[in-house]
Amino acid sequence: MKLVSMAASRLPVAWIAVLVAVLYFASPVAAKLSTTYYQKRCPKAEQIVSDVVTSKQITTPTTAAGTLRLFFHDCFVGGCDASLLISTNAFNRAERDSDDNISLPGDAFDAIVRAKTALELQCPGVVSCADVLALATRDLVSMLGGPFFDVRLGRKDALASTAASVVGNLPSPNMTIDQLISIFAKQKFTVQEMVALSGAHTVGFSHCNEFASRIYGFNGGPRDAYDPSLNPRFAQALQKACANYVKDPTIAAFNDVMTPGKFDNMYYQNLLRGLGLLASDTALVADPRTKPIVELYATNQTAFFKDFSHAIEKLSVFGVKTGRKGEIRRRCDEFNNLST
Repeated sequence: MKLVSMAASRLPVAWIAVLVAVLYFASPVAAKLSTTYYQKRCPKAEQIVSDVVTSKQITTPTTAAGTLRLFFHDCFVGGCDASLLISTNAFNRAERDSDDNISLPGDAFDAIVRAKTALELQCPGVVSCADVLALATRDLVSMLGGPFFDVRLGRKDALASTAASVVGNLPSPNMTIDQLISIFAKQKFTVQEMVALSGAHTVGFSHCNEFASRIYGFNGGPRDAYDPSLNPRFAQALQKACANYVKDPTIAAFNDVMTPGKFDNMYYQNLLRGLGLLASDTALVADPRTKPIVELYATNQTAFFKDFSHAIEKLSVFGVKTGRKGEIRRRCDEFNNLST
């Protein structure tokens, strides 16, 4: 009875979400993108990207989760324009060196550089770094067992990248549910889309300093006091694993302790069991606006995959640059004009 009731209550929301998506994808900029954009000028583009990132993932299994995180951080700040791939130079401190991005994994950047290099050998000056990142993310999510979704192509690469532009535009591990909803709403994402995109935490890891306040001296208590919303055994295991995190800030824990290398709905099941790693994860099950969605995804992976696909497709066309508003970089880590 509860499942029937939940499905019935979701119908209006679903129709609204579809309408919003239709209007969003019909925007003038998004309309310039196409899944067949490179069919004539670089017909093997998608296969080249797939081959390169697949090889990278096989040799370095953390690549997929890192690339997904890279894609999200790039898109959420100014749009999906590869501005995050730019390196700091004498003229400018770039996005990737902001405090929120400093921990992004090097293997993810390397995967994009390798794919772009292979494309330049085959089709020089044709495929943008922004499109490479979008394709790589889709392929790597699929490789981990996640959904395969359409990627519309034709993005141009950004002409600017500044660390200052990142501040206040990315969700952080200790945000409250109101703060999370607000930061996603600012980018025109619904609560349901926020919960679906949070499912990306089904893969990857987080450094101990991102959740230390939950497992040590919680709320001003003694050193071994932990957040009571955490499963006790889980909290105690994290305390042991992160014991030396102050001396060694590279110590980390898997976001999904059960199936860390598989893109599935286990993240949501974990949340209901007190196994959410970050405070922002646990916040999703503590609020009536988000808990029913978590419960749905925990029991219905098909629903999660469908909603995740829709949400990430929407994200992939967010703030894209076309025409003269961008360029096709020769190298992903620097502008064609070095003084930019």
